[in-house]
Amino acid sequence: KVLYEMEGVTEETARDAFRLAAAKLPFQTAFVKRQVM
Repeated sequence: KVLYEMEGVTEETARDAFRLAAAKLPFQTAFVKRQVM
C-alpha cells in the first residue's frame, strides 16, 4: 500500500493532482478524505 497526504490545498486541487498521478501508476488508486469530528 502507498499513502499520500496533502495539506494546504483545496479538495478540488488535491483530486486533480491525484487523478494526474494515478494515470501514471500501474495499480488502482482511491481518494480517501479524512474527516475530523
